[in-house]
Amino acid sequence: MSKPVKRRSAALSKEKKATRKGAAQAQATRTIEHKRGKGAPIGRVRPSVQQTSRPESKHARIIAMLRTPGGATIEALMRVTGWQPHSVRGFLAGVIRKKLGLNLVSKAAHKGRVYQIADRTAARIEPAA
Repeated sequence: MSKPVKRRSAALSKEKKATRKGAAQAQATRTIEHKRGKGAPIGRVRPSVQQTSRPESKHARIIAMLRTPGGATIEALMRVTGWQPHSVRGFLAGVIRKKLGLNLVSKAAHKGRVYQIADRTAARIEPAA
């Protein structure tokens, strides 16, 4: 038969256990502070989000085309951006309507469907007087 094995934790005194426990807690605290220090401070927006759109970007060009009185077709937006039709439609629905909250109006015309950003006040239905 073999001899009973003493456990290492049983051999440690209470002082050593307390020191070891304190060191573990200090390490955990440092790790959390270190992780928080990496990103942007809480409640503050990163500079990339605060920037306004650049006038030469594709998004700015599309918005400018949609604000013209004649509006723009999907084909015209495809030529300007180089995107596929489904990408243009996704941009119109996701960015123009949902993210920016602009009033996008589409009308059927002889050259195809024309999209235009309408003024919010003009889109409201006026009550009959």
